[in-house]
Formats: sequence, structure tokens, C-alpha cells
Amino acid sequence: LDEGHRLAALWQALPEELRLSPHRYLATNSPQGPWWLLGWCERVPEADEVLPAPLPPYRVLTGLVDRFGRTQTFHREAAGEFSGEITGVTDGAGRHFRLVLTTQAQRAEEARQQAISGGTEPSAFPDTLPGYTEYGRDNGIRLSAVWLTHDPEYPENLPAAPLVRYGWTPRGELAVVYDRSGKQVRSFTYDDKYRGRMVAHRHTGRPEIRYRYDSDGRVTEQLNPAGLSYTYQYEKDHITITDSLDRREVLHTQGEAGLKRVVKKEHADGSVTQSQFDAVGRLRAQTDAAGRTTEYSPDVVTGLITRITTPDGRASAFYYNHHNQLTSATGPDGLELRREYDESGRLIQETAPDGDITRYRYDNPHSDLPCATDDATGSRKTMTWSRYGQLLSFTDCSGYVTRYDHDRFGQVTAVHREEGLSQYRAYDSRGQLIAVKDTQGHETRYEYNAAGDLTTVIAPDGSRNGTQYDAWGKAICTTQGGLTRSMEYDAAGRVIRLTSENGSHTTFRYDVLDRLIQETGFDGRTQRYHHDLTGKLIRSEDEGLVTHWYYDEADRLTHRTVKGETAEQWQYDERGWLTDISHISEGHRVAVHYGYDSKGRLASEHLTVHHPQTNELLWQHETRHAYNAQGLANRCIPDSLPAVEWLTYGSGWLAGMKLGDTPLVDFTRDRLHRETLRSFGRYELTTAYTPAGQLQRQHLNSLQYDRDYTWNDNGELIRISSPRQTRSYSYSTTGRLTGVHTTAANLDIRIPYATDPAGNRLPDPELHPDSTLSMWPDNRIARDAHYLYRYDRHGRLTEKTDLIPEGVIRTDDERTHRYHYDSQHRLVHYTRTQYEEPLVESRYLYDPLGRRVAKRVWRRERDLTGWMSLSRKPQVTWYGWDGDRLTTIQNDRTRIQTIYQPGSFTPLIRVETATGELAKTQRRSLADTLQQSGGEDGGSVVFPPVLVQMLDRLESEILADRVSEESRRWLASCGLTVAQMQSQMDPVYTPARKIHLYHCDHRGLPLALISTEGTTAWYAEYDEWGNQLNEENPHQLQQLIRLPGQQYDEESGLYYNRHRYYDPLQGRYITQDPIGLKGGWNLYGYQLNPISDIDPLGLSMWEDAKSGACTNGLCGTLSAMIGPDKFDSIDSTAYDALNKINSQSICEDKEFAGLICKDNSGRYFSTAPNRGERKGSYPFNSPCPNGTEKVSAYHTHGADSHGEYWDEIFSGKDEKIVKSKDNNIKSFYLGTPSGNFKAIDNHGKEITNRKGLPNVCRVHGNM
Repeated sequence: LDEGHRLAALWQALPEELRLSPHRYLATNSPQGPWWLLGWCERVPEADEVLPAPLPPYRVLTGLVDRFGRTQTFHREAAGEFSGEITGVTDGAGRHFRLVLTTQAQRAEEARQQAISGGTEPSAFPDTLPGYTEYGRDNGIRLSAVWLTHDPEYPENLPAAPLVRYGWTPRGELAVVYDRSGKQVRSFTYDDKYRGRMVAHRHTGRPEIRYRYDSDGRVTEQLNPAGLSYTYQYEKDHITITDSLDRREVLHTQGEAGLKRVVKKEHADGSVTQSQFDAVGRLRAQTDAAGRTTEYSPDVVTGLITRITTPDGRASAFYYNHHNQLTSATGPDGLELRREYDESGRLIQETAPDGDITRYRYDNPHSDLPCATDDATGSRKTMTWSRYGQLLSFTDCSGYVTRYDHDRFGQVTAVHREEGLSQYRAYDSRGQLIAVKDTQGHETRYEYNAAGDLTTVIAPDGSRNGTQYDAWGKAICTTQGGLTRSMEYDAAGRVIRLTSENGSHTTFRYDVLDRLIQETGFDGRTQRYHHDLTGKLIRSEDEGLVTHWYYDEADRLTHRTVKGETAEQWQYDERGWLTDISHISEGHRVAVHYGYDSKGRLASEHLTVHHPQTNELLWQHETRHAYNAQGLANRCIPDSLPAVEWLTYGSGWLAGMKLGDTPLVDFTRDRLHRETLRSFGRYELTTAYTPAGQLQRQHLNSLQYDRDYTWNDNGELIRISSPRQTRSYSYSTTGRLTGVHTTAANLDIRIPYATDPAGNRLPDPELHPDSTLSMWPDNRIARDAHYLYRYDRHGRLTEKTDLIPEGVIRTDDERTHRYHYDSQHRLVHYTRTQYEEPLVESRYLYDPLGRRVAKRVWRRERDLTGWMSLSRKPQVTWYGWDGDRLTTIQNDRTRIQTIYQPGSFTPLIRVETATGELAKTQRRSLADTLQQSGGEDGGSVVFPPVLVQMLDRLESEILADRVSEESRRWLASCGLTVAQMQSQMDPVYTPARKIHLYHCDHRGLPLALISTEGTTAWYAEYDEWGNQLNEENPHQLQQLIRLPGQQYDEESGLYYNRHRYYDPLQGRYITQDPIGLKGGWNLYGYQLNPISDIDPLGLSMWEDAKSGACTNGLCGTLSAMIGPDKFDSIDSTAYDALNKINSQSICEDKEFAGLICKDNSGRYFSTAPNRGERKGSYPFNSPCPNGTEKVSAYHTHGADSHGEYWDEIFSGKDEKIVKSKDNNIKSFYLGTPSGNFKAIDNHGKEITNRKGLPNVCRVHGNM
């Protein structure tokens, strides 16, 4: 073939002897292969043959050759009863497999011998089968077993049993399948009359599913004894499917044979969706239930999609090379993704829409596995592989190596990392993980039932946690430390009732399309949901609180109304990007404005608050983000502060931090990139780890803050020792903190923590031995040792009153706290009264995202007449944000700004500026200056937004003394210079600032503020729940940060925790979780082990073991509403995860991502999706639980671009994630706005591409 031929490269990949062989036919259906090798069967001549036998009339498949020349060879018998049959396979890695075949006569004889040896009467087992069936000729030969007979890597350690065995009925039908352990895993039953017609099948440990047929051999019934059964009615052009809940779907078809397609589908709710196909059966258009059409343009020759046009008219274009590989994709805004390949079709370079370039290098011409990758930062990572494609070692950009050991079945048996960390895994004969051991010898073991469900997890200390399952493998009961939760399901597998540890119930109802329509909680609170024809949430009811949802033509949320009044409003630009969200909070119009750079990356977040009557701007706050040449978001510009620059090495490991041009913090890391030294002026914090990787000690050059950590075999923190004191912790068998023992000089205190089975705080049994209270069934604590509590019908705390103990004379001096909420269950008004007189009152404002932006506090004071009353003028505090992190607090005296460690809620730097100093920093921007004097007559002029943006960028570059070449070229084209523009800028005043370092505990709770001179400016001690026990504050600094994500409110004693308010005295929240059961079964609960777990958002815990909780028997066993379902394949798991979250992703215009984990029984589940940004998400923020294996990841692409190319395909950053050996995943899944379900492997090769995911906005009832 000449070089210009589409198959030229694939042809050259063939071994020369095959290309030159005149006796082989070669065929392929793709320029990327593989080749099918067709040749004649070898045969042994008969003894009396003199002349060569004539060649057979046809050739047979003898092998496959991929585009790298790797050959899979099929060995056929040359003589005997199996002449011409495949009896051996040699794969491209040199392994040889023997296929054991049997004849009908051999199976019959074996059956007779088994009957005789068992003392039973032989059943009818004919020695021959009919030579022909309705499917074709049948010679009676069947595959009996597959053996591995040669393994180049394990030549002396071959399996002693076959990899798989098959059993057959007397009629030659497949009856049973046995795995490599000899255990039966599948069985089949057939019709007595019609040979080969399967009437039942089952997986071991699961119920038998049966089928019935009509006279034409079509299935008419599928009978499921423990789930949904189905009936099928066939007409000429449609099929009606009815399930056992009497739900009906009708599939209308057109075409015949292989071109028959479903062109219309009538759903159980009466809605209709339609599809259009071309003459060769390729999809051309899809119309949803609302009548909106998405069009697809396939290439005439290849069938590859070249254009997608969404219902709002936006289009994306795709381009391919002559090997059918994507080379370019262009979106409506002109941004482009580009890919380059080598002559073998391997990806060698990708340029992302944001300009990031990733390169891939290969050292083996016969492999598609890269030996190295160079990312956009220029960092190189290298990999080595076994001959079987298993990762043997990964060397990161710093030269640090991770090694992997595998057994002969390819399972990872050990992972060896730097610093001596290793993990060892053991498997049973079925390949199920049965033990995991760390470097210190701590071993967790796992047990399974016959179906392979994980039934027991045995912790290193011997404690057992168990799960019981129904016939279909759904968890119906979990027991941990003697506490039990149970779940009930309907025939459709939907959870309909949960029973908590307290015996209380939550119930659920669904519509005919399995959408949640009603949820009644443990406390009786009922919420209802209504959807339109396309599945979008259009109405929700919460105990009489009615919300309506409205959308535009592109299914983007435009506004909501609550109780008939307008709530949030969303606005988008011409590209479909979210630009503004606004609402009214306590009469104030509050808005958040988003800005983006030319590459679509978030550049600014601007918050504004306007006066209710005058519309005067009362408060504004802006956070800006900048990116380096490699695309890393390494600079953040807080409001009124110099730029915060993060100094990194390699692919982004943190090495230091600068504020403006001043270096503040340096980090030193070990060979695992863990922090070992932190320096801030004279302050130095050294950190060490145990051999198992746990935090061992944190020592300062000031001994009073030294801390040493001790852990038990189960990985629980049991002791923290410091020069001041030692705290020892005790836990229940469920992992809850049950007590703290504090010892110090002249101090020895034990504090117990008692909870009911559901985790609600109970009276201290030592202080209240006569208390008979054993549980709060509805999770609403009505009283404790200090207060009486009242709640409204939404479960919100409305009143807290001092408790007067029995026998004490009442004086009516009880203090009463009252709490009032808005329609989003946010606290907006608080009062505290005594003797019916107000002591304090406060009101709170929020932005549309639910972030608190202001509070006003009135306190009781003596007026000029001598009367005590609330102050006329409130104390006002304003707040500024960067995403979900509170970064700015400002009152009339001072502004306090917090810089957090990247990607966390642990504060790092505190900057305090007097408001008087801030006033001196007010200046016009360069754009404002030029606009005010840019008119021909010296008057003002209005610049277009794009020019303002360019001037703002130029000004920031001039201030940073980093004017880019792009800006210089732009100025030159205008006949201007940098000096000229600089002369137009208002001078910059640098205010006096106080800078301190936060010294925090292992959770992120501040313990001290350290000055640049190394002195302690503030110090405090806290209990385990964040209550402040002691404070040393000689400089009267205001330090309000508590546990990560929490801010102390002095007026109420509560901690504001982003989405809710936390009561540290109770160790729980005062309102129910906004995300419902996703945050845990107890909707008020904070972490019951606050020593290790945190909740920075007031939603759900971050700690690994709780994200899926596989190690304690609770993980991966609940319904989609309360935890991960389990599946037998990665593909099914990813589809389930994306099917649940894709609608919400479209609604919010944000990406969501999570991981796919493999549990100890070899089954798969997904971790809870975490919310990313508009153009980015990180699945590893939802980690797999301890004791499980991370195997894959999934993510969505939101809906912001509405058809732009990166929505529908994997981006360059996506491929970096899956290809990164740091991440160690096998594949990466994607849900797109148009409903496509896609996957690529860890080489970037597409392995899945189909439709079926939701492609419209549906909001989950609990979100």
C-alpha cells in the first residue's frame, strides 16, 4: 500500500512475513485495526494419501494483529475428532491458553460414570446430537474448560485448576459456569420442547429469572420473583412493555432487520421522545418530550459525528484525520482543542482550549503505553510496564518512585511508595480481596456470602461489622458496634423506608419514572416534588413552603419563586456562561457577578449589596484569579490586598507563598510530597509521620506548642500529648467519641460523651444518674441539662430557654433565645430576651449562594435618660468570599482577611488592616481614569466591556511589574507604551498591615497567631467540639475562626458554618442538612468523631471512611439516596453515578466528579459526587474508603456551553487525570449535556460511547 492509503500505517505494522505471505487473507474494518488473519486450517495427511489434498473452499480466522504488530494466534487441531477446531490461543504477551473441547459422546460417557460413582440411575444423555439446528450446523463439540498452560512471567507457577469451566445439558446447551476456584457462578435452564431456548438463568446466590415465549420465539414475559417482572406485546411496528407495577412503555420502530431502529418511545407518564435516522441507520436527530430537537451530522463515509446542533441553535464541529481520530474540535466561540498523533496512531500531543499542552512519549514501538508524559508545567513523569500492560513503577517529576507488585492473575498484591510506605493485599481463590495490611502490620479482613456480597469487615482489633442483603444484593440491614440500620425496597428496587438506630422511619414515594415525589423524614417533615415532561423540577413543597422553578429555552435556570415571591435570578452571557446571580435578602438586593478570561477560566467573583430603598451600594467585595503560562491558578488577588502567589514545584506541589513581592511561608516536603517543615520568619514547624503514614508529631521551635499523636490499631487517634497537657480519647465500637481524659500538672479530668443510638446527645450519666432518657426518636433534642428546645415543622430550632431544675424556685429570669429563618431555612433574625426585655438582637444577610454577607447586631445599653434598651444603631459586619471560603470580615474599625492553604479550609495567614488605612487606598482604576477624561472635549466616555477588561489586565500587570508580551504588542498596535499608560495610573497607597501566621491543629482549628518575629500574639484552647476553654489575647486580636469552615458569633454563641449554624454546646446543627440524607441519616449531626472528622461546609463529612464507609460494613450498601449502590462492572457503576447527577450538573452549570471504587468482594460502587467549578472538577476530592481499591473516575461537563465541543468530549485536563500515574485509575467516564455516556482508558483511548443519560435540568429533591 502506498503512503497515502488510509491503511498504510496499519499495513506497515504487520510483521513482514504476513505482508508477504501469499496464503493469508487480511481484513480490517478500521484504519486503527486490528487485522483479521484468515488462512487455511492445517491438516495431517491420511496414511494412504499420495497427492496433496485440494485446498479447502474457505479460509478460517487464525489470528488478530493490532496496529503495533502484536499478534493473538488461534491454534487449531490438525487431525482427530477436533480437527479444525480452536484448541489453543497465544496472546500478544506470549501466554498460552489451552481450550479443552469435548464431544457429545464424551459428555454422555462422563455423565454415566458420574451417575454410577454416585450410585444413581443414569439420566438420558444421548451420544449424538442432531447435526443441524435452526441456528446452523452443530457438530456437538463444546468448550469444557480453559487452562493457562504457559506464562512467560510465571513459568513455574501455573494455576493448578482451569481458569473457567463449563457444564452442558444432554442437548448440548450451556448449563453451568464455574470460576477459577471451582465455584458455580451461573446456571441456565432451557425449554423442554425447543432446544437452545433459555427459559431461566441465575447468578449464584441470586434468584432465578424466568422467561416465557410466544410461538414465534419472542420473549413475552420476564418473571422476577424478587423484583420487577415484565410482559412484552409485539405488533408490526411497535412493542409494548408493561412491568409488574403496571407501568407501560411503547417502542415504535421503523426499518427491517439490521436497520430497524426505535423512532419513538412512549414513556410510562405519557411523555413521548423521538429519534430520526438516515437511510443507513445513523442517528440524525432526537426530539425530547417538550418537542425540542438536537441534530447530529455524521460523516457520509465514516459515520463519525462532525457537527452537533442543540435546540437553541448552538453548534459544535469535530474534525478527524484519515485514521478516524479526532484532531480538532471547535466550539461556537472559536476555542479549539487540537490533538496530534504519531504514525502508529498514538497521541503524542494535545493542546487544550486554554492553551495547555501535554506531550506523550513512547519507547516501545509495539506498545500503546507511554513511557513518559510532559505536562503543561514541563514536568515529566515516567512509567514502566510489564509485558501484560500492568504498571510496574511510576516515577514522578521529582524522581520519586512508586512500585507495584502483581500476582499471576494480574491483581495488585503490594504497593511500595517512598519513605518506606507499603500496603499488602491478599485474595481468595475467587479473586476477592480478603485482607489488607499496612507497613505496621495492621490487617483488615473481609468476608463474603455465596453471591460475593461483602458481609463482614473485621477490623485490626477484631471487631466485626456486618451487612445483610436481600435476594438481589441490596443491603437490608447493617450492624456496626451493635447498632442496626435497615432499609426496605419496593419491587422496582427503590428504597421506600429507612429505619434508624432509634427505630424511627423515613419513607419515600416515586412517580412512574422513578423520580422522587415525596419524602417524609424521621420527624414527620414531608417534602414533595413535581416535574415537567422533560423531568425538570418545576415545583417543590416543604410543609407548605412552595417553590416554583423556571428555565429558559436551553434548560438553564432563570429564576425561582418562593411563596409567590421572586427568589434567585440567574443571568448568562451570549456564550451561555453564568455571569450574575441575584436575590433579595432582608430587603437588600445582593448579587454575585462572575468574570472570565479569554480562555473561559474564572477570573473574578464580585459581590455587591445595595440598600433596600435608595439602591445605594453598601458593600462590595471582589476576588480575582490569575493563571501562569502553564495554566496553573497560582495567583489570587484578594480584595484590597496584594496578589497572593503560590510557589510550586513539579506538577503543582506547594513550596511557598508570597504576598505581593514579600515571601511569607516556605514549605519543605518529603519524597511523598508530604509537608515536613513550614517556615514563617523565625517560626518553624516540623512534621513527622508513622510508618503507616499517619501524623506522628508536630514540633515547633517553641516547645509549648509541640504535639505528639498516638493511634490504635484501627487507625483511631487515641492520644495527643503536649508540654501543657495530654488528652486521651476513647471510642465506641461504632467509632464515636465517648470520652476524653485530660491530664496536666494538678489536673486530671474525665469527660464522657453519651449519645442515643442515632447519635443525639444524652445527659451525662455520671452527672445525671437518675435520667431515664434513652433516645430522641425524631432526632429533635427537646431538652438537655441547661436548656429547653422548640422546633418548627421544618425541623428548625426556633426557641431555646434556660432550664430551671426541678425544686428550684422560679424567678422568671430565664433567658430565651429565638431564631427566625427565611424561605431557604437560613437564620435571618436572632433575639435573646430576659424578663421579656431584649438583651441582644441580630439580623443576617445572605447572597444568592447562601453565603452570609452581613450581620447587624443591636445590644442592650443605657440611653441618655438612663433606661436600658437596645442600641439605635447596630454594629455592622460585612463578609467577603472566595468560593466557599470566608476570606474577609470588616467592621467600622478594621478589616481582617484570611488566606487559606490551597484546596482546604485550614487558615494560613491573617492580615488585619485598619479601616482608616483602607480609606487611603481608594483609587480609580486605569480604565476609569481614561473614561473620565477620554472624550474629545475632555469629558467622559464609555468604553466597551472588552476594552475595560483589557485595561484592567494591563493595570494588574503593571502593578505586578509583569507586563506580558501580549499586552506590549497590543499597546504598540495602538501607538502607546507601558510608560505612557503607567503615567495615567493613580498612585498606589500601601496601608499598614498586621500579618500573622495561623498555627493550627491537625484538623485546621487555630491554636495560636504567630507574628513575623516569631512571638505568640494570641493563643486559645478548645474542647473536641470546638468550645473555647481558654484564651490568651494580650493584643486584643479578634480571632473568630473555630473548626474548619466555622466562624464564631459572640451574640448567639453559635458558629456560622457556611450552609448552617453549629451549636458547639450540643455538638450539632440547629437546622436540618440542606442536602438531606446525603449528609448522613441524622440530619442535625456533626461528626461523632470530631477528633478526626470535619464538616467545613455544614453539609456532610469529608473523612475517607465516611465517604463510602466500606471498611465498617456500611459503605456501598445503601440506595442511591443514602449511599452507593454496588454493581458487577465499572461501566454499570459509572453509568449509575452519572445518571443520578448529570441533571443537577446541567441545572447548576457546574461540573461534578467522583471515583469508582472496588470493594472487597470485587464489586464496584461510586463515591458521592463533589461539586466542582464551571470548567473543572476533581474526582479525588471524593476519595474511596479505606480498604477499597480506586479503579476509575467519573465526571460531568455541566451545561454552561450548551453544545460547545468540550461539553461533548474529554478535555485535555480530563486526559491528564486519567493518564496520570499519580492518580492510578484505569479509566475515566464522562456525562455530557446532550446525554452522552463516554469513557476513555488510561491511554486516552475511547472505550465507551453511547447515549442514554439525562440531558435536561432536573433538581434533586434534597439539593
